[in-house]
Amino acid sequence: MNDMIAILQPAVALMIWTMVMWAWMYATRIPAMQQAKVDPDRLPRDPDASLDRTLPASVQWKAHNYNHLHEQPTVFYAAVIVLALIGGATGANAFLAWIYVGLRVVHSLIQVTANKVVVRFVLFALSSIILIALITQAAVIVFGSGPVLDGAVIDPIAV
Repeated sequence: MNDMIAILQPAVALMIWTMVMWAWMYATRIPAMQQAKVDPDRLPRDPDASLDRTLPASVQWKAHNYNHLHEQPTVFYAAVIVLALIGGATGANAFLAWIYVGLRVVHSLIQVTANKVVVRFVLFALSSIILIALITQAAVIVFGSGPVLDGAVIDPIAV
């Protein structure tokens, strides 16, 4: 399989997971808002109005996680695209990218079900270390210790 495709697959998988969380968020949030008789037009005009205060915590956990999937993962997407473009889409980097995605999916599942903060923190920290490794691989290539940007592909882990 083309290395570039191999490293982009985890990015697309995380995009799909983000949309799964979007659907899960609305599947629980809309009924909860209806049950609580929330007027969505009142929320932006009332500084004291808050869905966190109005809806059950377990419903809001899904919304919070959906927001989290738009924070650090944006750096992941950038790192993966950079690696794909500069010849760093090695098997090792693709493997790291899959580990990152797996950790983020497990983080999501923990947050939206039991919401154990210590477990979430460990998963977040581990995924951050993986992301740092991917960024480091990109930096090694971009700042001169890796392949020439003319299409040559050299394994940056071996550099």
